[in-house]
Parts: sequence; C-alpha cells; structure tokens
Amino acid sequence: MMRLRILLPAGILLDESAAKVTAEGLDGHFCLLPNHIDFTSLLVPGLLSYEDDEGRETFLAVDEGVLVKVGYDVLVSARDAVEGEDLGTLERTIQEKFGVLDEREKTELSAVAKIEANFVRRFLELQRHG
Repeated sequence: MMRLRILLPAGILLDESAAKVTAEGLDGHFCLLPNHIDFTSLLVPGLLSYEDDEGRETFLAVDEGVLVKVGYDVLVSARDAVEGEDLGTLERTIQEKFGVLDEREKTELSAVAKIEANFVRRFLELQRHG
C-alpha cells in the first residue's frame, strides 16, 4: 500500500492509503502502484483517482500541480482540488466551485487592466510635461 497525500495551499485535503493512483501529467495519463520506481510529474488540470485496499475507486478533480512518489509515499501539491463520491457528483461540484473562481478571476483581471491603464496614462502625462 502507498500513502497518498493531497496538499493544497489552505491545508491537507486527503491523507489516505492507496493501492493504485492514476493521474494525468504533461505527457499523458499514468498509473502508480506500490512497487513503481520513484517518480515525479507536473500535473495538468484533470482527474486523479485512487483505489483503496478493498478496490473502491475515488475520484478527485485536481488543478495543475506536482506529484512526487518516493518509496511508498505519493505527495500531490496542487492549487486546488475537489473530491467527489462519483463522477456525476464531482462534475457538479467542479462547475459550482470553479464557476465561482472564473467570476473572481474576471473581476481580478478587470482590476489589473484598470491599474495598467492608469499607469500608462500617468506615464504619458509625465512624458508630456517633461
């Protein structure tokens, strides 16, 4: 068995035993088993799943991050992740959670654009006045 830990900026999302871990990296999907060699991968936004010792599969949606397997420890550090009981529930949770993030990101981008526009305007005024 492996020890799977999902680490987020706000804390630990998951700390469980896993017989198998499947995720998606820059080069595609991969599967880790307990005797797999030590491994590191940059994760792309997508699904991560793991099986417990009884064969039950659990799914998580993981934002971009890093996965490191050392010995029997699998550590995932991600910007965000959401656990779901099944794929249908997980899809709804993702839409709700990340839909809110999209609106927040739009507001932040708008604020940054205003700051940049003000900076350029001030810079041009300074150039005109000497």
